[in-house]
Amino acid sequence: MVEEIKLSLEDKIRGIVTQMAQERGVEIPGRAKIYLERPKREGQGDWACSAAMQLCKSFGVNPRELADEISAKIAEDPSVETVEVAGPGFINITLSKGWVGDLIRRVISAGADYGRVNDGGGKKVQVEFVSANPTGPLHMGHGRGAAVGDITASILSYAGWNVEREYYINDAGLQMEMLGRSARSRYFELIGRGDEAPFPEEGYHGDYMYDIAREILDEKGPSLADLPEEEAVPLFTDLAYERTLKWIKRDLEDFGLKFDVWFSERSLYVGDQVERTIEALKARGYAYEAEGAIWFKSTAFGDEKDRVLIRSNGAPTYFMSDVVYHKNKYDRGFDLVIDVWGADHHGYIPRMKSAVAAMGRDPEDLQVLLIQFVTLLRNGEPVSMSKRAGAFVTLRDVMDEVGVDATRFFFVMRRCDSHLDFDLELAKRASSDNPVYYVQYAHARMCSIERESDARGLERPSMDDLDPSLLSLPEELRLATVIAKFPEEIRKAARDMAPHRIAYYAQELSEAFHSFYNVARIIGEEEPVRRNRMLLMEAARIALRNALGILGVSAPERM
Repeated sequence: MVEEIKLSLEDKIRGIVTQMAQERGVEIPGRAKIYLERPKREGQGDWACSAAMQLCKSFGVNPRELADEISAKIAEDPSVETVEVAGPGFINITLSKGWVGDLIRRVISAGADYGRVNDGGGKKVQVEFVSANPTGPLHMGHGRGAAVGDITASILSYAGWNVEREYYINDAGLQMEMLGRSARSRYFELIGRGDEAPFPEEGYHGDYMYDIAREILDEKGPSLADLPEEEAVPLFTDLAYERTLKWIKRDLEDFGLKFDVWFSERSLYVGDQVERTIEALKARGYAYEAEGAIWFKSTAFGDEKDRVLIRSNGAPTYFMSDVVYHKNKYDRGFDLVIDVWGADHHGYIPRMKSAVAAMGRDPEDLQVLLIQFVTLLRNGEPVSMSKRAGAFVTLRDVMDEVGVDATRFFFVMRRCDSHLDFDLELAKRASSDNPVYYVQYAHARMCSIERESDARGLERPSMDDLDPSLLSLPEELRLATVIAKFPEEIRKAARDMAPHRIAYYAQELSEAFHSFYNVARIIGEEEPVRRNRMLLMEAARIALRNALGILGVSAPERM
């Protein structure tokens, strides 16, 4: 397998360099790292190494001269076909063809498990995402956070982590009271008594508030209008909350999401969690009382001022809720906590990392993925998304228009911290311009070839038919190389928490397959060649299906 060959070659090059240094009495700097990476351009081999450029000063020679000497020794490895020195001293290595056979055997044998790595070692990680206030339907920004969080969790699971998905329900605070007042006002409008409950200026203006009020009216009748305001507002808050949360859960389920835990913010204030958190911070010297309030000593971590945890009136701040919540997470035994936040929370990250450090944890035990804004385009023009104004596009609207597959794929086509233009017309287009169509069509084309082969009565190949010497076209080797990259991409995507890497990979693999298909005839070719190309195609299909599975995108057999 290519990954094993890569590691073996890295060890071999380290050994070569170490021996050369010992023979010449040269000390290799500790910062020097010898590793192989994919060449930036095709035609430069399977792997590239920059060791000669890193070490030429230590050896006191020209980097190309050192590269030539190292290359001569690398070429002795039986897994290597050719070694070339390029540019200022890059060593480009091309593997012998035998690796293609090893790759095909490994991929087909692994099947649905191909690509899995064990970097996580079974450690526990929690991914908390979406966590939208239950004050209305999910919009596009929530949808992007949902896709990023869910796919990140899938990648980490594929990389050997024990993953738990969590939704934090912000069901406490003034926004919930405003939801209740908004629902009550619309309820009064529906029964013709709107002047008795004016709509709050900071209320939720979306048309969905009428839907909520209508459901409440149908269920409870008009009698709630006679309740005193102080009794009615909490009741309307709870009734509206139940309905919006039901919508949110339904939309996320239809979007392909299943949360392991739905965590209520209200539950943080049941029992003594707040008091225990404050006492723990005080014991470590990071909380104190002053001016009738309780403060977090955030200046100890470089903040410009200390932050209030409990106000002088006894009310906890939002920061207090977050501190208690994250302590609760670590108390549940998570080794790593990942939060998915909107980009407007960027400045809040150092404060939360300070709180994590104050709990005695490594600040790196908290990682935050920031979700940049989405601009929805229709015919090249932006579509308005303002929740309070009521003219916003919901996640449900987009799913219904372009489908779940396209919605999920488009959301992760770019780094999550970069702005995303979501082109509705492109997402619906049945052409190679549409990346999700292009990728799914590659899988469907592979399945079509298998069906046609079966229809013609051609025997399906087995591993006994495998002869990698028959797979020598550049397009065949390119396809094999991309298939082999999948575990490497999983590892990098998990390390960087970068789901866009898997979307990129799916497109790269599809492109490699389409190129292979255009030049390498399968059905109608001589039997030994047909069988080997079928085996290569099956390995590609497995890798593509697994990548799409991680993205939560279907792998259709017909299109």
